[in-house]
Amino acid sequence: MSLALEVNGLTYKFSATDEPSLVDINLRIPWNTRTLVVGANGAGKSTLLKVLSGKHLCLDGSVHVNGVDPFSPQSTSEDGELLTNYLGTEWCHMSIINRDIGVLELLESIGLQHYKERGELLCNILDIDVHWRMFKLSDGQKRRVQLAMGLLRPCKVLLIDEVTVDLDVVARQRLLKFLEYETRTRKCSVVYATHIFDGLAQWPNQLIHMRMGRIVDRLDCDKNLSFIEGDEEKLDIKRQDDNSVAVSVPKVGSLYPLAMKWLVKDPQETEETHV
Repeated sequence: MSLALEVNGLTYKFSATDEPSLVDINLRIPWNTRTLVVGANGAGKSTLLKVLSGKHLCLDGSVHVNGVDPFSPQSTSEDGELLTNYLGTEWCHMSIINRDIGVLELLESIGLQHYKERGELLCNILDIDVHWRMFKLSDGQKRRVQLAMGLLRPCKVLLIDEVTVDLDVVARQRLLKFLEYETRTRKCSVVYATHIFDGLAQWPNQLIHMRMGRIVDRLDCDKNLSFIEGDEEKLDIKRQDDNSVAVSVPKVGSLYPLAMKWLVKDPQETEETHV
């Protein structure tokens, strides 16, 4: 069966003398799904997304996007869409975001005329005025422009590395709805690493918990996530025979209780690993 992403035995080091940043990663991501990656700082989330996008060369293990090696020169699929697109926080360090340049100029420089309808939709969703000048914008407005630029050209697998931190709650919710619409209406999938879990309870199809470069928990939200009445702190986690988990969370619209349960235990698990 065709998969959006297939990863087998992936171990990654930044250099030969470093400890592995990713260890024996095995991952299957079907088409038309949304995957949420959870982990403490330094857990390996950003490194994983960069490897999947082809930004870091993988020498140990295999990665395939739509059946294609993302490290190969082939950067587009048969229908002309990008194979992968990585949206991270590095954009905030680029000098262009502080220049006296118009948003319309930026969008036109990356192909707005070819994706005019999509561009107009994104500007509407993210509440962007194309007459804005970049040097006058707030951090949140600049982030909206980055997202519009990054999403203008369709891709097969979108890899988002915590770029919603600067967005207000309305813009963030609109973006999440757009990404859900994308995965429902065309052949694509989204992998999203974040520390903000409000409003996400019914958004992902899969939840992955990373610790020390390893995937330590997996939750199939479509099958094993249920919602219960009760106190926000009430949480029930059961380990399955295949080492996945089944979770019941309160009807608060947030995966925050589950993320806290996992992440609070991570330092203790890390210390025990090194003993």
